[in-house]
Amino acid sequence: MATDPTEQLVRLFAEESRVRAFAAVALGAGNAEQVARAAELSPRETAVALRRLREQGVVTAGDDGELGVAYGLFKEYTRAAARRDSEAVESPASGDERADMILRTFVRDGRLVRLPAQWTRKKLVLRHIAERTFEPGVEYPERAVNEKLRAWCQDSDDIDHVTLRRHLVDLHHLYRSEGVYRRPAGHAEAADIA
Repeated sequence: MATDPTEQLVRLFAEESRVRAFAAVALGAGNAEQVARAAELSPRETAVALRRLREQGVVTAGDDGELGVAYGLFKEYTRAAARRDSEAVESPASGDERADMILRTFVRDGRLVRLPAQWTRKKLVLRHIAERTFEPGVEYPERAVNEKLRAWCQDSDDIDHVTLRRHLVDLHHLYRSEGVYRRPAGHAEAADIA
């Protein structure tokens, strides 16, 4: 089986009988007979599906044999994925081919073509815009921020300067206080993307 948890889950749930068995357990089926009935699977299909689900750790059996979903495993996978995403965005070294490729896809001639749908890519593009647009520690009135961000949005039908400004504030690339915006000093300065 693959070592990447996401790929493991995709492969695990590529089989319909396993998905149906998992859904039955998630909805409260506590033993193989209940799973077979709820998932409309034969006893053999149920046994095979449950065996694979238990081998991969997504379904567990308590001391009493009661089946349950291993929600902790999914939380662990989610936390690990978030750490990987955060590391990928916060430390793209200069000359990082992947980061450069992402930026070339979404930023052309100093303009934002569109924002990526994938969150990690979106964060990378937004950080790039913040670093290229605002000097750390300098205070900008909202009107100046809007003008600078409008320049990024000129070629994009998908995004406007207000949405872009909100994303930058939400990600702490800009701090807002009483109509004045400031990019924090030392905010990921070592990661020069483009």
